[in-house]
Amino acid sequence: MGKTSVPHHGRGAQSAAVPQRFGLAQRSADGDWRDAVTELDGPVPKLRTTVTEEEPKSILSFNQSPDIAFDRSVNAYRGCEHGCIYCFARPTHAYHDLSPGLDFETKLFAKPNAADLLRKTLARPKYRPRPIAMGTNTDPYQPIEGRYRITRQLLEVCLETRHPVTITTKSDRVLRDLDLLVELASHHLVAVSISVTSLDPVLSGNLEPRAASPAKRLAALEKLVAAGIPAHCSIAPVIPAITDSFLEEIVARAAAGGVQNCGWIPLRLPHEVAPLFREWLDVHFPERAGKVMGIVQSIRGGRDNDPDFFTRLRPRGVWADLFRARFRLACKRAGVTNPPFDLDTVAFRPPQNARQLQLL
Repeated sequence: MGKTSVPHHGRGAQSAAVPQRFGLAQRSADGDWRDAVTELDGPVPKLRTTVTEEEPKSILSFNQSPDIAFDRSVNAYRGCEHGCIYCFARPTHAYHDLSPGLDFETKLFAKPNAADLLRKTLARPKYRPRPIAMGTNTDPYQPIEGRYRITRQLLEVCLETRHPVTITTKSDRVLRDLDLLVELASHHLVAVSISVTSLDPVLSGNLEPRAASPAKRLAALEKLVAAGIPAHCSIAPVIPAITDSFLEEIVARAAAGGVQNCGWIPLRLPHEVAPLFREWLDVHFPERAGKVMGIVQSIRGGRDNDPDFFTRLRPRGVWADLFRARFRLACKRAGVTNPPFDLDTVAFRPPQNARQLQLL
């Protein structure tokens, strides 16, 4: 992947890097016709987002990872227009011969039949409920949710069946479903996590070009708390020498809004995310790139990324210990006690149409 000298405005990735893990054709070191597009045809047109509708056979994904708190998830969309350069989900686009770079944030896929598929899954006789995680791969409240409303439909199924659900997002668009969230919360069926990476809107605009501003995310957390919805402020990811300086203030601002649950997640750079992030650094922080990656490698055992269970979410070394100490102290100062979210898995009831079919 060649280096870019100027930012690709409005997008997180700076190139459409071809994945190297699946034997796809690679560009030669000398480049090819795409390098001469501007010279031959003039300025490249502004990238537009496209959405392809698909009809998967299933919607509920199960995992056996021992170091995460959920064992099942739903993703209404593939790809994410928020364009967060550090997004660990970017490599999933490579499975479809698409670029984890610009394709991930411009070539999106929506699953309009997701709610119907979820209802069928929950109707299975052997199904046993545990919280469904939404937003673990791509954001359920990215801009196209405003048109498709697939996330809302999934929440309606959860409410109908009294099924617990957790939501992770970087968007204040979650407030559009406040009516459903309030009712779900009244039955102890929902918890919402909003990720706040920095408090600098310019920096966030480069890191997460189409996500909500930090101020809007903090305001959304405050409104969720005021509505009685269990809310979590996730400082994710913490990027050394780029965003870690905001750690204490984010905790303080979240606590001032009534949030009693905060956490932090260190930067992860799996597969194609590492070269994409390095390219982003070369464009936006060339003078700091070496320091950033030096600290990243120091907490990842000398590598850009640590893929191993447990340690991938729990970095090691002096810098990691410093971040942990700073976070603990920030929570203590702000009065953040981090109580657990206890969601109800007992009240679950199969979908009504399933019960009617059983009667027949």
